[in-house]
Amino acid sequence: QVQLVESGGGLVQPGGSLRLSCAASGRTDSRNAMGWYRQAPGKEREFVGVDSWNDNNAYYADSVKGRFTISRDNAKNTIYLQMNSLKPEDTAVYYCAALRIYPPTSILDVAHWGQGTQVTASS
Repeated sequence: QVQLVESGGGLVQPGGSLRLSCAASGRTDSRNAMGWYRQAPGKEREFVGVDSWNDNNAYYADSVKGRFTISRDNAKNTIYLQMNSLKPEDTAVYYCAALRIYPPTSILDVAHWGQGTQVTASS
């Protein structure tokens, strides 16, 4: 079965940067794309960005476009989320996701979830 483990979350001041990692194991479907979602207290889980895993195309939510960048290391089976110019509204639990369909159109397109890592941007 697919296992996704996030790391790299923590506390950062607004305007700062943070990089999240998601290590995948047990991957058997090469068509699965990897992406990131987040969920703030009292809010629904929302799409952040997705990478195809097989190419360099990436798609981002409007709220993070230009500030967040997804990259990957195929040799390590790891996807990253580089977050720059962090805002307090970016504070959330960030979840790594393996997608059923690429590009995703809803949260129902997620096949597997990681356990999440907390990101807090505050002064």
